[in-house]
Amino acid sequence: MKIVRLGAHEGERLRAVRLTALGDAPDAFGGTLAEATARPADEWRRQLVELATFVAELEGRDAGMVRAARHEVEPDTGELLSMWVAPTARGRGVGDALVEAVVAWARAERLRRLVLDVGDTNAAAIALYARNGFLPTGVTGSLPPPRTHIREHQRARRL
Repeated sequence: MKIVRLGAHEGERLRAVRLTALGDAPDAFGGTLAEATARPADEWRRQLVELATFVAELEGRDAGMVRAARHEVEPDTGELLSMWVAPTARGRGVGDALVEAVVAWARAERLRRLVLDVGDTNAAAIALYARNGFLPTGVTGSLPPPRTHIREHQRARRL
């Protein structure tokens, strides 16, 4: 397995992985497949400039992704975003490797904490994050419409 950080020129690759993720797990993300499909190419390139984006390559194929950004309000905090592992790659350490890529990014950015949101019923993701030191903060919420019935909670890890 290899973890790579995508460059601004790899918008089409990001688009392909993200559309696959949204098709596989539509209730795990704030955005929808329809919204993502309609995005123009320059939007995908812009995302790669604004968000640190890592892809896991396994057996020559993209097998997962995660993105990270600085928190908009808390200057010493980063956000782990858009985590997804392909069904055929689950249970093979891909999620742990992607989390570690974000942790390394956050440390290089001199951040002191990482936060993420995870669906309350996503047991596999909760186990992944717990195994990697992310603890519940008590902050809760839901996905945006039309999926406000999907509850999620925040987890954090000190670096």
